[in-house]
Amino acid sequence: METKTNYSTPVAIVLAGIIIAGAMYFSDGKKVESPTLAEKPIVSSSLDQVRPVSTEDHIRGNPNAEVIIIEYSDTECPFCGRFHETMKQIMNEYGKEGKVAWVYRHSPLDQLHSKAKNESVALECANELGGNDKFWEYADRIYSVTPANNGLDPAELPKIAEFIKLDVMKFKDCLSSGRYNDKIQADVLNAQATGGKGTPWSIVITKDDKKTSINGAYPYVNVKQIIDSLLVIN
Repeated sequence: METKTNYSTPVAIVLAGIIIAGAMYFSDGKKVESPTLAEKPIVSSSLDQVRPVSTEDHIRGNPNAEVIIIEYSDTECPFCGRFHETMKQIMNEYGKEGKVAWVYRHSPLDQLHSKAKNESVALECANELGGNDKFWEYADRIYSVTPANNGLDPAELPKIAEFIKLDVMKFKDCLSSGRYNDKIQADVLNAQATGGKGTPWSIVITKDDKKTSINGAYPYVNVKQIIDSLLVIN
């Protein structure tokens, strides 16, 4: 991990510790650390600050589902990659019946993954050129090919566009335009406003506006338990 050269060594060490410290979760009996944002603490964070789901969002499944899971994610975060697979399982079980919808929002961790923001732009470009279905195709593909931890070669982004049959020249033009930077930053700020300090950070919302959070890459069985409990309540 790189640190700015204008910091003294002790301060740099402290900052490095803050950046890599993370929320803990258990998977296959192993304790794993998840990266967090190196930001100042948010005084008034609340799940109620979550931006309402709208037609501007990327929604997988029924927009009127009983349970909506809004995920703030970073394409270079290995834990997000695991959670992406978990959510695909969830949608296979609950999405087909229209019970659960999955909303994807961006939360690239610039301090850890300098390439992630550009990959978020790539996702938006896929949506621009091919709509919601191509957005999700691109998302599935990028999470499957990236080695994570800032390991994806940027040259792969147009290749993914070609793989899912987008116009590569238009994709490249979009990628270099910068027109989605504000949209991505709005997602990042909303994640922070709701209390998200790392990725993946998810907010589960029911039709009667009950909200709960999923802080980290919960395994499938735990996400299923949360959904089942909410479906029973509703």
